[in-house]
Parts: sequence; C-alpha cells; structure tokens
Amino acid sequence: MAATDRGDLTRTAILALLGTGGPLSRTEIARELDLSPATVTQLTRELMGHGMLEELDLKPSRGGRPAVLLGLVGGAGRALGVKVTADHLVLVDVRLDGEVLGSWEQPFDPSAPDALDELAAAVESAVPADGPPLLGVGVGVPGSVEDQAVGTVNAPTLGWQAMPVGERLRRRLPLPVLVENDVNALAVAERLYGRGRTHRDFLVVTIGRGVGAAIVADGRVYRGARGGAGEFGHLPVDPEGPMCGCGARGCLEAFVGSAGLLSAAHAKTADRGDARAAPDGRDGHGDGRDLLGAVAALGRAAAAGDAVARRVFEEAGAVLGRATAGLINVVDPEVVVVLGEGTADWPLWQDGFERALRAQLYPGRRDISIEVESWDDTSWAQGAAALVLATPFDAAGAAGEQGRLVRARLIGATP
Repeated sequence: MAATDRGDLTRTAILALLGTGGPLSRTEIARELDLSPATVTQLTRELMGHGMLEELDLKPSRGGRPAVLLGLVGGAGRALGVKVTADHLVLVDVRLDGEVLGSWEQPFDPSAPDALDELAAAVESAVPADGPPLLGVGVGVPGSVEDQAVGTVNAPTLGWQAMPVGERLRRRLPLPVLVENDVNALAVAERLYGRGRTHRDFLVVTIGRGVGAAIVADGRVYRGARGGAGEFGHLPVDPEGPMCGCGARGCLEAFVGSAGLLSAAHAKTADRGDARAAPDGRDGHGDGRDLLGAVAALGRAAAAGDAVARRVFEEAGAVLGRATAGLINVVDPEVVVVLGEGTADWPLWQDGFERALRAQLYPGRRDISIEVESWDDTSWAQGAAALVLATPFDAAGAAGEQGRLVRARLIGATP
C-alpha cells in the first residue's frame, strides 16, 4: 500500500475515533490507534488545517502540563438525508455534528413511472446554495439494499423490485449517494450521536407502520449476506395468525404493526357487539398517514380509559416483548433502543412488553436496559443523512467508492 493511502486511512481512523468517542488528547489518540506521537501530531495538524478538527478545553493532568483535547468541527461538512415512504418524502440538511439545519416534506408516489426522477428532483431542490460543504446524499428505504454504495433496492412496501435508486440519483446529481435500509440507517445515527457512543453492541427496534430491527456488533451494523438482516417484522409468530403484507401468515408485523393493531381493535369491538367501527386504515393498504392517524386515535381512546383499546396495546406489547427477548437471547446486546412512530404510545405498550420480555430472557440477561427515545417524522431522514456523515469515521471503508468520494469532498481533494 502506498504511503499516501496509509496516511488517508490513518486520518480516517483519527476522525472515526473522535467522531464516535468524542474529544481526546493527542496522547490518547496515539494510544488508542497504536500510533507514534509524532505521527499523530503531524496528521492532526493536517486535519486542523483542513478545518476538520479544532482544539478544545484543556484536560487536567495528574502531572506535567494539561493535555489539549481535539474535537470535530461540526461545520466542516453537511449531508442531505432522505426518507422514502409509500406516500411522501422527508428530507433534512444535517451538519457533521448532527445539528439539523433544515427539513422539508413532500408527497411521493413510488409506483409512478417517473418516481426516481421525482426523487432526484426533490433532492436537487434541497441542495444548499451556501454554508458548509455538502458531502453527499443518504437515502433510507423500507426494504433491503444489498450494497449501500450501489443502492439497488428491493422494497415490497414501495412496490420496488431491483430498483436502481443509487445509480439513477448519481446520474442526476454530481454527489456521492448512499442508500440503505431505513432501520440500519437509524442504527448508524445511534452509533454517531446516540446510545452507540457508549455501547458497541446494541439493538435498535422500530415500531410503527412496520416493525424492524438493526443489529450493531462491535460498533458496526450487521447487514447480512444480501443486506437484508433485521427484517424483525417478519419473524414467524403464529402460523394460524393474520396475513402479513409480505404474503406470509402470522408474522410479528401482522400482530404489532399499525395495521395489526387496528385489525385487533376491529375484531375486539365486533366480539363485544360494539356498534362503533374500528378506525379507518385497518387493512394497512391505504394512505400511510391515514393508517398512523387511525393508530393515534386508538391510542387516545386507550389513554382515555377505553378497555378494548388498552387491551390491544397491552397484548401487542406482550407479543413484541416475547419476540424481542428471543432476539436478545440470540444476539446478546448491551442495550436495546426502541424508536419509531409507535413510541408515542409506549406507555400503553410498556406493561405487556416488560412482563413478556423479562419472563422470556435467558438468565443473566434479564436486567438488560430498554431505552425508548423520543421521535418525530424527521428522525428517519436524519438516519439517512448519518450514512454520509459516518463515512469519514469509517476506517474499514464499508461505503466503498462512494465513501472515498465523501472523504475527498470533506478534505477538499479532487476525487
């Protein structure tokens, strides 16, 4: 390997260390990366010259001079993140340090013949005219992506089969483009800015219209052989259970996804002879916002004391808890982070979830922490932006050629 290539990898390793671990002194960087102090001094001087690192406060020392801490410059770069759904797009503009500079939303029809052109046009309209350099575009999709740097998408929810999202966007945009499963993208954001800064092995579980999971092992998202790891919503629960949108019967998502909750509410009201109909959208095939709005109405009814609505959430929580316990028993994470639109009603899920989870956990894992984070509609898109923002911190080069282009833009080099 050429000396220049080794230097680029070492600079990336320094950025990775500071990006995921926070500010450190030069001595700590040298120790963590097994580099000589002279090498660290030279490379950090270069990174500071490029405006990527800055000196922060002094760190007290047990003896001798206090150490100067080095940290990332948040304004050294930015990325656009796009969340693709079955009926709309959410776009965000995010700085290297995770600060959201702006967000946009617009209707979107993934089944339209010109859907990818519409997606590209939406990104073009969001490209900033000034400010920190734009490093690239991250796209989060509710499906599998074999290689995020290539970006070919299989997403039944969108009606996409082998859709060349990355190729088409790169043809239209003079920018690096990374495409990934939306839950994996959230896990990348957690690794950069959330619980993952203090945990190298954790699970992200999402609840909402669908159900998903991302597995982070030794600080990296596990993607599987074809990029499809984490389809937690299609874990078989009951072969006699309701039909799932994937075409199988009795998947986890059919019980605890938004459509499953509404179907359960409809069945229970019918059983008790209640004249009131279940909220619209229970079949899960209508507009996504109508579906989520109907679940929100069910949540309000439960919070107001409706016994049937409360039982729906409690039973769904128990099903999710048992399934999550199985995942924990297999993967053995340090912590589980719960995200997604469904967390707005988490107090209604919690009792059923906790009882079922703790009862099914393997001895020694029953004290695992379940962290439920706040949520808004831009969170998915922030995860997509994190695909790009994490690339300079990826010493292993998982983003391939697109990652190299992102790093080149960050240091102002010619690709």
